[in-house]
Amino acid sequence: MTEYKDDIELLRGSGNVFAEFDVADASLRQLRAILAAEVVKTLDKEKLTVRDAQARTGIAAADFSRIRQVKLDRFTVDRLMRILDRLDRDVRVKVSVAARPEHLAACRRGIATSR
Repeated sequence: MTEYKDDIELLRGSGNVFAEFDVADASLRQLRAILAAEVVKTLDKEKLTVRDAQARTGIAAADFSRIRQVKLDRFTVDRLMRILDRLDRDVRVKVSVAARPEHLAACRRGIATSR
């Protein structure tokens, strides 16, 4: 057997991949991704094609295709919630507001920090 030397540092993430990569509007993008995933789960669970979903909801099949392909730029949070509502899903969102960690706040202001 070959022995491997572990030179890997394991870091615990924040739970938001967009924030980890300093993407603008990380919280908003995360929420849209979660809602889109729920749409896809519903379609899969009920074995709905995009055409079936269109017939059931009145929402264009192309929109369901975009959601399946994770092309979410055209979707607002309220639009995704409306789609879930039309798929007979009850959406509950819990909101909390907190100060950003100082290193992220400094990055937003354009100030370099060391971690």
